[in-house]
Amino acid sequence: MDPETADLLIAFVEKVGLLRRDIQHRKELDKYEGRFARIEQMVSKLAEHVAQENPDLATALRGTWQYPARALAFRNAAHQKQVKKDQESGDP
Repeated sequence: MDPETADLLIAFVEKVGLLRRDIQHRKELDKYEGRFARIEQMVSKLAEHVAQENPDLATALRGTWQYPARALAFRNAAHQKQVKKDQESGDP
């Protein structure tokens, strides 16, 4: 899988994981428990499938699903480093 597709896939799993977390914090997870269980099963199947070609991506997918806020924080930090690096080099 090309890196751009892998990044998009991780971002998608992150967004769904953040939605699950928000629903859980609002104490509404019971209403959607079955749906999120099926989503979790699909993420797990996807990670197993991806692991055959790219074990690091599979690990990232699992970690992003389990800890979406942490994944977002790391992605934001990497983005900020890139912005700072671009500013220092004079790139727009």
